[in-house]
Amino acid sequence: MKIYTKTGDKGFTSLIGGTRVPKHNIRIESYGTVDELNSWVGLIRDQDIKAPHKEILKQIQETLFVIGSHLAADPERSKMALPELNVTEVELLETTIDQMNGELPDLTHFILPGGSTTVSYCHLARCVCRRAERAATCLAESSLVDELIIIYLNRLSDYLFVLGRKLGNELKIIENQWIPSTKKI
Repeated sequence: MKIYTKTGDKGFTSLIGGTRVPKHNIRIESYGTVDELNSWVGLIRDQDIKAPHKEILKQIQETLFVIGSHLAADPERSKMALPELNVTEVELLETTIDQMNGELPDLTHFILPGGSTTVSYCHLARCVCRRAERAATCLAESSLVDELIIIYLNRLSDYLFVLGRKLGNELKIIENQWIPSTKKI
């Protein structure tokens, strides 16, 4: 299989189904951002963290591939059978969030990103996830997008936030709480 095809040299690419669109099309932005998110999740998974976290992160990466395939398909022209996205994937995130949250101190302030590289990677992934969600909701205004994709991305950003707190707790990192200044500027 040849890696380069030269078919995108003029700024266009093909969706699943054959439709040619500009590389700046919101559909391309949507699945491109999900791909970027998947890379950040892989980077978190590569950190020195406990095996159960790594297992869930791998499941998340696989789900992001499913989401990417749905976003890359032209819903009006694609005849390709795509892997299914199931509500159980959302439920896994919710269950895991609840478990981690139950082991953490109450959240009483906003948290400034940082404290360790691992925690920072979680926050970066969370921000990219929010961008992917914004792109998917923008796409949904003009094209068919499975509602479960948007729900999953929304829940995943929550998961990544709580994962950052959980990993920080496991690494004995003190959270950087944001305490707003009371000075008037």
